[in-house]
Amino acid sequence: MPEADRRGVLMGLAASLPAAGLIATPGFAAAAAGSAAPPASGAAWDLTDLFADTAAWEAGRKAVTDALPRLAGYKGTLGESAVAMLRALDDISAVTLKLIRVYIYASLKADEDLRISANQERDAQATDLYAAFQQAVAWQAPEVLALGRDKVESFIAASPDLARRFAFSLRDTLRQGEHTLSPEGEDLLAAASSPLSGPATTRGQLVSSDLSWPTVTLSDGRKQRLDEQGYTLVRDAPARADRKLVFDTFWGAYKGFENTLGANYAALLKGDLFEARARKYPGCLAAAIDRNAVPEGVYRTLVAEVNAGLPQLHRYFRLRQRMLKLPDLRYYDVYVPLVSLDRKYSLTDMRTITLEALKPLGPEYQAMLAKATSARWMDPLPRPGKRSGAYMSGDAYDVHPYLLLNLGEDYSGLSTYAHEWGHAMHTLLVHTAQPFELADYPIFTAEIASTCNEMLLGEYLLSRAKSRDEQIFLLGMQLDRIRGTFFRQTLLAEFELKAHELAETGEGLSGEAFSRVYLDLLRRYHGPDFVVDDLYGVEWAYIPHFFNAFYVYQYATSIAAGTWFGRRVLDGGKAEREGYLDVLRAGGSDHPTEILKRAGLDMTAPTAYQGLVAEFGRILDRIEALLG
Repeated sequence: MPEADRRGVLMGLAASLPAAGLIATPGFAAAAAGSAAPPASGAAWDLTDLFADTAAWEAGRKAVTDALPRLAGYKGTLGESAVAMLRALDDISAVTLKLIRVYIYASLKADEDLRISANQERDAQATDLYAAFQQAVAWQAPEVLALGRDKVESFIAASPDLARRFAFSLRDTLRQGEHTLSPEGEDLLAAASSPLSGPATTRGQLVSSDLSWPTVTLSDGRKQRLDEQGYTLVRDAPARADRKLVFDTFWGAYKGFENTLGANYAALLKGDLFEARARKYPGCLAAAIDRNAVPEGVYRTLVAEVNAGLPQLHRYFRLRQRMLKLPDLRYYDVYVPLVSLDRKYSLTDMRTITLEALKPLGPEYQAMLAKATSARWMDPLPRPGKRSGAYMSGDAYDVHPYLLLNLGEDYSGLSTYAHEWGHAMHTLLVHTAQPFELADYPIFTAEIASTCNEMLLGEYLLSRAKSRDEQIFLLGMQLDRIRGTFFRQTLLAEFELKAHELAETGEGLSGEAFSRVYLDLLRRYHGPDFVVDDLYGVEWAYIPHFFNAFYVYQYATSIAAGTWFGRRVLDGGKAEREGYLDVLRAGGSDHPTEILKRAGLDMTAPTAYQGLVAEFGRILDRIEALLG
């Protein structure tokens, strides 16, 4: 699934257009987790706000196609004057806005039903159009670099509009000068973007439409087709034998394609390495995180601090074994709630509770959220053929966000609802505060908005818990949220780093090798008392986020930051609340770590990560105290 880092497409610096600006739920399948049935109501999204129909979309695609020669014709004009530079960049920006609409409509329409070939073909056309757009504007970065810092700064000083809308992109181009190629080189890399996206497309099609998913019969007589959505609906089955059956059958289906999926992922790694070397980076990690000027120390500090905090995670697993009264703890026991809670949440309940839980973010936020959630901006329910998981698509600056969800009527569905609407609200706040050219925020800050919402939701529900069991359930959900978003996503990040290092050092790349690396990480993270069967090492093939290099670590950094900001909002006043909302409003107006530093949080230091590990320990203390 082509989730991307929302890097802007202006100035020809983006490696790829975000696939509908997707901001996805961590763990991919979390959006459909739980054994509850889907909500009983909820109309699907209305895409006519983008295009009235496919004929209008085709006209929009043609308009962008026809504009590309004009954009290419600006080559050689940026240095004539500040007026000439503004004229070129303004036109490119206007075409980009139209291109995004074309791209988003095609992507969302394709995700409605992956079995409809006409929609998949339009999605492919949009991908090819973006590749052509990249080629048309590939001259920009080399030309800006040729002008030099002094001349670019003089133009910025001479034009208030250039300064307001384009100064950050221009300066960021200069920052990345040593990694920018000649016009011919940039044109070549732009042309390569479409074929390099092939592994992600292949993986998505294989698991969504071509792989023959098995069906299992559970101990209660229920039959469940174990596709990616079906798996998440029954992986927490009450009967342990059912959980083992589900895991063994589902991962067995993946194991049958281990070689093919391994070859496909190896192709992606080689593509990442090709691009990193072409741009003269020391490695794939440096190439990926430099796009948003994230220091490499952030990634490595995160991994180090999570590994240092593994004793607390192992303590959690021991508590889980004790509460579930299991003779041992196995990987198929991970998703079982510590305490069951039969409460169901309709879509109306989810909306009402989320609005109440987010009151600490202030009346402006709440009014905007109330209006947005009453519109047809989301497709909330699972159905055959529909893209699994959950995401928010927010790059249509002149329209509004769209949300794809696959909700169950349980706590997980409620949590996913609050999570994805956090992304949508982030987008709306940015669009009220920033021009289009500065509205494209990276995942590094995007996930703070969603994880903070989840934290506020959990605190709200816990404050209203009516029984000991309900308190334990909600505290257990907080533990699982931190386990899944902080510890698990860092495990995935560590796997991704190791896989890229295998490619960089010329080691053999295969599905079996990837499964071996992943299995070693599973066993280290889960501890010596935890049994992880060899078969489950193939889980790496289930993670679509790996097809967007070094994406997942930002979930872990973000829950640390989101918890930090959420606690400040709850414990503080208007200043703390506005300080957090200013982080969201900043959008893409600066590099993400700099935006957070201005708000008082340094992500290069271990403090935020250590704080979340300590919070995890305090929640364990509370549950143990309730148990007596």
